[in-house]
Amino acid sequence: MSDISNKTAQAGSKKFAGSTSRKYNYYQPKGRKGTLYEDVTVDVQPDPERYLAQGWIISFPDGTPAYSDKWTKIKSSDWHKYRDPNGEWERNHYTRQSSIEKQVSLTIKSAKDENQFAKLDNTWTKILQNHLGASKHPEYGIGMVFQSAQRDGLSQMINNSLLINAADKLRYAQDVALYMGEIASMVELDESAGKDNWLNNPIWQGVREVVETISASSDWSEQTFAINLVYEPLVGELFRSGFLMQYAASHGDYVTPTLVSTAEADYERNLDYSAEMFSVFFTDPKFGKENIQVAEEWLKKYVPMCVKAANLLQPVWSQPRVKVTTYAEAFQRADERFNSILKHLNIGLPKGVNL
Repeated sequence: MSDISNKTAQAGSKKFAGSTSRKYNYYQPKGRKGTLYEDVTVDVQPDPERYLAQGWIISFPDGTPAYSDKWTKIKSSDWHKYRDPNGEWERNHYTRQSSIEKQVSLTIKSAKDENQFAKLDNTWTKILQNHLGASKHPEYGIGMVFQSAQRDGLSQMINNSLLINAADKLRYAQDVALYMGEIASMVELDESAGKDNWLNNPIWQGVREVVETISASSDWSEQTFAINLVYEPLVGELFRSGFLMQYAASHGDYVTPTLVSTAEADYERNLDYSAEMFSVFFTDPKFGKENIQVAEEWLKKYVPMCVKAANLLQPVWSQPRVKVTTYAEAFQRADERFNSILKHLNIGLPKGVNL
């Protein structure tokens, strides 16, 4: 009589290689061993190139598959090679966001208890009203760009990075809006002034042009490249670190740097994943050179636009009562930051493109 285990369909009746392992072994880990991040992200998104032998199960009405490599000019011989150096997934993302909100809330509460907002320099309060208030709009716009872009990536690892980038931006934009409300509850401040400056003040129209141009693109990798590798170092970080973080303390403001520092920490992580992602694309054994050419076209498109946007912001540096640094010094640091990013990626500015 044959062993009953050869006939039963009961779960666990058969043993197979690796059945006692607590780690997945269907993918090639980036390091020596697979990580929890890789376990919960690699191959979560279906791909006919790997496992769907019958092709895409569903597609759009025009025949476009559920995910298409036609949605970006970047090409890859393996969309699943990229791994986020931050190891971002839902659990650590939610934990970090909760910690950030607690930090910001406690700082604002302390400032309100000490009536700190009433002690702010009047010129600085007006700057927060007009320009910090205006800055939440590009932050929100960029968050919405990433929220759309994350749908189109060709692997779960890519899409996780873009989605978390979207959440970072939307959280910061919301924090700025709530912060303006907290200030307005303590001192005279027009909460609508930020929107008016964003729409009408010439200082912000260059930033509007960049953000709206990026939003109009339908290429998720172009949007990621333009935002994190061009716009952020030349414009976003320039305003946050080069202006707000530099000038706040000298005008009696310790809350704004706390708030802005969360956005700067977000950007450091998002820059890390972007640099890693495009390093993978630029060193692709089959398409690397072609991808670099595509990136050079994006640099031609976005660098002049971002430099213009940065230069239009210059008058903001002259508005505080206490002069801490100059726009020229701030932009020099932005220039160095941007060039260090290009150097890391082993690419350079195309001919005719200057900062």
